[in-house]
Amino acid sequence: MFTHILVPLDGTKLGETVIPVAAILAHLSGAKVTLVHVIEENAPKQIHHERHLTDPGEAQAYLEEIAKASFSAGTKVDWHVHASLVRDVARSIVDHVEELHQDLVLMCTHGRSTARMWLFGSIAQQVIRLGQTPVLIIQPLADGSAPGFTCGRILVPLDGKKEHEQGLPLAVEIAKACNSIVQLLMVVPTYGTLAGESAATGKLLPGATAAVLDLAVKGGEEYLQRHLVAFQGSGLEVIAEVARGDPAGTIVRVATEGQADLIVLGTHGKSGTQAFWSRSVPPRVSNQSRIPLLLVPVSE
Repeated sequence: MFTHILVPLDGTKLGETVIPVAAILAHLSGAKVTLVHVIEENAPKQIHHERHLTDPGEAQAYLEEIAKASFSAGTKVDWHVHASLVRDVARSIVDHVEELHQDLVLMCTHGRSTARMWLFGSIAQQVIRLGQTPVLIIQPLADGSAPGFTCGRILVPLDGKKEHEQGLPLAVEIAKACNSIVQLLMVVPTYGTLAGESAATGKLLPGATAAVLDLAVKGGEEYLQRHLVAFQGSGLEVIAEVARGDPAGTIVRVATEGQADLIVLGTHGKSGTQAFWSRSVPPRVSNQSRIPLLLVPVSE
């Protein structure tokens, strides 16, 4: 599943809310964990109303304390302070991932405004855009405390495109480690939830558009059925559903109603990032739901 997990920490209690999830995943997979703190150039004195760690020695002691207090004896935990001042924290995190060959980055949504602004306008979004490593986004509870983490049901939204299936193998690995149910979901828009050029076409040709959407539902059912057949004999419980509506809102609704513990979404890599993010599905899913979101970069 995972062999090496990177956990960037900024010294705040909000940032530490990812630690219990890191401990669980490391225990399940036998992965090594590296805690990292990056010293930022011209860093603010406070983050989220807490004092910002800017002294390398103090940051080193902080990471060491977290490592000893938060992980089981069987988990190998390292810590590293990037003491050289950096302007681009996200780039520094990605450089550490590439240098140490980590296969998961675990980050928390928190920041100056909404989760969406922080996640998809700042450090985490940049880590996703710059790197090729899966990023697991955890949202603190409303009171800022760490959420519980179980993995009984994993929701994997698919859209019928082969490249977006690249998150599915990782979801399967997690499901096998956690004995989870895997729920495949394909969302077909309704006439009223079409966007962009599709919406304009729908207004000009409403009858034809409705017929095309009905065919898309049938095609989606056949597409998911092929996946179900492929899973036969895997030992996993896999279910599938075609739902109608706005993609992001429907993903959140299905995840909430089905009590999903994790949502796995494939995202385009470096070349296709802007085209994919312009559809706003991942940021809207994160902004509307507190369910952990695993973003898996994919290639064409």
